[in-house]
Amino acid sequence: MQLHELVNTIGQDLQRRYGEKVHKLTLHGGFSCPNRDGTIGRGGCTFCNVASFASEETQIQSIHEQLSDRAGEVKRAKKYLAYFQAYTSTYAEVQVLKNMYEEALKYADIVGLCVGTRPDCVPDSVLELLAGYVEQGYEIWLELGLQTAHDQTLKRINRGHDFAVYDEITRRARALGIKVCTHLIVGLPNETKQDNLQTLEKVLKTGTDGIKLHGLHIVEGSTMAKAWRAGRLEAPTLEFYLDVASEMIRRTPAEIVYHRVSSSARRPTLLSPLWCENRWLAMTELGRTLTKEGAQGSLTTNSFIYHKPVLK
Repeated sequence: MQLHELVNTIGQDLQRRYGEKVHKLTLHGGFSCPNRDGTIGRGGCTFCNVASFASEETQIQSIHEQLSDRAGEVKRAKKYLAYFQAYTSTYAEVQVLKNMYEEALKYADIVGLCVGTRPDCVPDSVLELLAGYVEQGYEIWLELGLQTAHDQTLKRINRGHDFAVYDEITRRARALGIKVCTHLIVGLPNETKQDNLQTLEKVLKTGTDGIKLHGLHIVEGSTMAKAWRAGRLEAPTLEFYLDVASEMIRRTPAEIVYHRVSSSARRPTLLSPLWCENRWLAMTELGRTLTKEGAQGSLTTNSFIYHKPVLK
């Protein structure tokens, strides 16, 4: 079976609701991060090197220019979501954000925004701004980088916030009708399969609309790269990732949308694991695993309760 028959993917969710293919166009807004500029810390998260997923050259292009370039690369879609991906895309004065978001929304065939950020960088003014776009009928996703629900690990990877911050902002956003997509990393240092399942359980108890799974990448320029070179850190094997990710997916209620079930990076930025260099490998193997063991939602129990948003 194909992956979209086993997992409720964002692609099929959008196709179903819009009646045609909708594609994310990634943008770089030139944002910084409070965990890099000294506001809450320096050096960033230990796994972070933005060059692994966004070219610094795009910072000199306008939002309109970036959208034009990205749309030109997409062959099969005629509708788009503007995805502010790099760094912390709510980390600016609200008027700056408003100008940038609305430049994107004015681009032809844009149906909404995906805004990637940290849970500790979403003040009320930003929530109100995004909620306003929801009221106008736009598709709005707030993509929150949680990575893990374990405070000890969050501290170890220099994340700069705890789970309680994520829990609060997620509940507030969803109460305003803003969809939340939760980013999680499988294979963080010292975390076991059980740790990942506990993270999923806490995320589901808080409530979320989407999940994005990543295998841990060790990339050039990150703090983890130094530990990896010194032999103090190992990246997750494909077998470990498949075992953990497949069970997380099976424990996820079918109505939750998976925006990603694996991720990739390229050498020389990518140091390890090299299986991440092939973006289709993990997805193909996950499809095979889920075909054998069960599709999304097949392991949901009363202990994994999905909370739907309560709209005002």
